[in-house]
Amino acid sequence: MGEADPLDVAQERRVRAVLALGGVPQADLPDGVQQVRLRLLERAASGREAPRDVSAWAAVVASNLAMDWHRAKRRQERLGERLAALRQPAEHPSGEDSSVLSVAVAQGLDELPDAQRQVVVLRFYADLPVRSIAEQLGVPEGTVKSRLHTAVRALRARLHEDEVV
Repeated sequence: MGEADPLDVAQERRVRAVLALGGVPQADLPDGVQQVRLRLLERAASGREAPRDVSAWAAVVASNLAMDWHRAKRRQERLGERLAALRQPAEHPSGEDSSVLSVAVAQGLDELPDAQRQVVVLRFYADLPVRSIAEQLGVPEGTVKSRLHTAVRALRARLHEDEVV
């Protein structure tokens, strides 16, 4: 068991951030980081070559895990909404005093399609260049640029709609 950790401290921090921005709750972040480590170790154990850019690869794996978590969360929420519709509607207190901008951005990210949210997080938070994102996701650079453009436009519209900016 004397093997070195496949993720260094900076890579782990990036993975945690990508997971968090992808909607994974704080309590689940350690599990997400472990999943990324496990995937890297499994890749090595299967005899495949180590990724050229481990940091970028780890960020993309974290983003994919966050998308999976987000999809599962949405399925659960839809089920909860259906069950709630069978009961009396609950009142929702407005708590807009707390960090309006960050809440609006988080909600805007939640509303983006998975592929758009993924490229926004990888580009603007993980700070990966478009070329690296395209390589890691296996899509053309133009697709990444298009998704980014559409996502940023949707986020900007959302923030203007909510009169946050």
